[in-house]
Formats: sequence, C-alpha cells, structure tokens
Amino acid sequence: MDNRFAGFQEKRMKIFGEIVEMYWNDRLNTADDLNKLADDIRVKYNFTDQDLPFIKDHIRIAMGLDPKGGREFSDELDIVKKSEAVGETIIAKIDGACKYCEDPDCSGHCKYEAQIYRRNEGPVIENNKCLSCGGCVVSCDFGALADKIEFIPLIDLLKSKSRKVFAVVAPAIAGQFGEDVTLGQLRSAFRVMGFEDMIEVAMFADILSIREAFEFSSLVKTEKDFFLTSCCCPVWFNLTRKGYPEMYRHMSPSVSPMIASGRFLKELYKDAAVVFFAPCIAKKAEINEPELRGAIDFVINFRELAEIFNALKIHPKDLPGDEKDQASLGGRLYAKTGGVSFSVKTVVNRLEPSRVIKLKSKRVDGVKNCKELLDRLNAGEEIDANFIEGMGCSGGCVGGPRTNIDADRATRIVNETGEDSYILTPFDNMNVMIVLRQSGIHSIEEIVQNRHVSELLKRE
Repeated sequence: MDNRFAGFQEKRMKIFGEIVEMYWNDRLNTADDLNKLADDIRVKYNFTDQDLPFIKDHIRIAMGLDPKGGREFSDELDIVKKSEAVGETIIAKIDGACKYCEDPDCSGHCKYEAQIYRRNEGPVIENNKCLSCGGCVVSCDFGALADKIEFIPLIDLLKSKSRKVFAVVAPAIAGQFGEDVTLGQLRSAFRVMGFEDMIEVAMFADILSIREAFEFSSLVKTEKDFFLTSCCCPVWFNLTRKGYPEMYRHMSPSVSPMIASGRFLKELYKDAAVVFFAPCIAKKAEINEPELRGAIDFVINFRELAEIFNALKIHPKDLPGDEKDQASLGGRLYAKTGGVSFSVKTVVNRLEPSRVIKLKSKRVDGVKNCKELLDRLNAGEEIDANFIEGMGCSGGCVGGPRTNIDADRATRIVNETGEDSYILTPFDNMNVMIVLRQSGIHSIEEIVQNRHVSELLKRE
C-alpha cells in the first residue's frame, strides 16, 4: 500500500480549507497561484512530481469544477467567478491513486444498488442504477472518487452582497458543530459569513407533513391501501423510482423539504440565492434533477462547513445566539428514522381524530433494508402498515456520510432540539401560515386545493 494516498479523504478537506482561506482573502487570483498551491500541497503531503496531475484535479474538484486529467491550470478562476451553479456530474473520478489501493472498499459498497467494478485505471460504474448516495466516495480513502465542493463559486456572491443569500439547514445540523452550539448561534455564524439569514428546512418539513397528511387521507381508504412518503431522502426516492415502478405509483408526488424551501424563498425574495447545508452527498445530485433544477443554487455538507468555519476563523460557540422557533418538534425530527412518520401522523390525527383507518407506519433505514422492504411489497406481501417511510442512511439523516458526529449522539441532540421547540406539531406552526398566506393561502385545507402552492410543492 502506498502511504502517499492513504487517508486522502481528510487531506482533501484540509486542501479545501486552504483554498477557502486563500480565495476569501484574495490570495488566489491567477493560474500561477493555483500552480504554486499544487506544488505546496505536493511538498506538504510528501507527494512526488508525478502526483501533481492528481493534486491539480483535486484542487479543481474542491473549487466545484470538473477534473481535466491533470492538465495545467488555465481559466479555472475565471470559470469560478462566472459560475452560478455547479454542473453535473457531482461525483468525479480522478486518475492516479486507484492503482495503489490493494483492498478496495468501493467495489462492495454498492452491492445493493449500482455495482462498482475496480479496474487498473479506476472505478467504473457499469449500470445506471446509481442512487447518488455517495457511499463509494466515503469508502474511497485514496481519493480516486470525490464529490465536487460547491462553496468557492459562492464566495464572491457572499462578499459582494449583490443578492440576498439564504442558508437553509437540514434538521440534522443540531449538534454537528458542538453539543452546546444552538441553532441561534449557527444563525449568527452564517450572518458573519455574509448570509442574509439562516432558515430551518424543518419549517418546510412542517408544510410537507401537512400536505402528505392530506394525501394520505385521500389515498388510504381501505385496509389494503398504502402510501409511500417521498419526503427527505433522494436515495429512497431514486431507489423506488428506478427499481420499483409499481411501488412508485404509491409514492407521494411532493418534493422534498429542501426543494420546497428554495421554491418558496425565491418566490418571497426575488433574485435570492438559496444554499442548502446537508449531512450527505445525495442532495448535491437532487438539485440537478431536471424537474427540480433552480430551486437550490448550491449544496454544502456539514463536513465541508466545518472546514469553512475553521478557514474563516468563525467559532459558533463564541457567538451570541439569535434564537427563533421556526419549526415544530415534528419538523425537527425529520432528521432521524421515523421522524417523517411521527410528524405526518400528528397532522392526520388533528385533521381526522375519528378516522377509522389510522395511520400505521413502517420505517426502514439503510439501502439494504429499504430494498428488502420494497421487494416484499413488490411481491405482493402484505405489510402491517399503510404509511411507508424509507431513509437511505442508517439512523436517517443523522447517519449521513458527511456528518461530524456519530449517529447515536446526533439522534439524542436532535431529540433534545426538537423538544426545545415551543411548537408541538406542524399543525400548530404559525410560521407555516405566514409563509402560505404570502402565497395566497388563508386556510390549512387550501394547501392541496390552491393550484399555485400545489405547483410549488409538486415534483412534476
């Protein structure tokens, strides 16, 4: 095993941090600056001259750009300055490291979805079943696979203040930057960085809980009916859509809370940019799906955000907290397995307390378990449930591949943060009604009746 490449996942984050610090402080302006950075990295991590193409491509990926087979730097900084989005594909293959890996984890990681075959020139995905979970990236410690990082194209926008830029955070962010760091302190940290405000996507999870409660009531009329939630997880959604077309017919047509947040914010604040902070890689792919494109401008994950805070010397724990209860207990619990079911059930019980057929949920997490359940449903096996919730990561979003703390600890903190909200259920969230009123809705029932709002919340 060649130790130059071992542990590159963490080295990659440190390289990203150096790029952030340099670009933010106007010390990265020319191709010569990029070449010097590449050479400094070569020396710092004991790479050889032959490894420079590999290093240069990782610099490009850290800037949100495609690899170029190690070619010399030319117009990369000009492209970044003009970029308004990071293009597909999100996961890139980089030459130069795969041949040194003697025990590849990537080849077995996707045995439940897209089979990855390792060849001398690098990993190859042989079919179109990729769910964009990013697990192969996390399992590749040699840097042969990497996801593009979307922060560098955002820096000029934040510094210029030419547009309002909103930070929308996933519920799983609780505890990711310190057990005692509050959501209000994170809001202050984002404002220091230049964001207009931080919005909890859990508030839009509340909106989707209400919509899916109405959908459940409309579609589940008999003991044999069942409903698949589409909320939150693009891995679960894509697994169903790509592999189980019959089951896909039972899935809610609603978008995820992330997409809903971008659509509503851009309607309320014309010309605004919206950045989503996520525990995973899959959300980077979700925003590029044709029917969803334009709602969210950039996705940055928690591990990347930790490096950004460090590079910019922003310490959330030392900042005053601007605390706001934007979301309910139910919305905040979307971060963990069972949270969607809990939240939707509270609304169903409020809408129809005397309903004969009660919402009975089945919750699964991890791709293997999701696939096994879909196989059973597809085979016609009866499941003692009528509301099916799937999460691609074990434990739910708190177990995402780009989190900073372990899932058990994150679950505990998410529970505590949810219980800290003065808003018990989505039905009680007056913030939801304020948002909906600005879109022409004056009663909760109109969430499925109002054509305009339906379009905002509908996938296709």
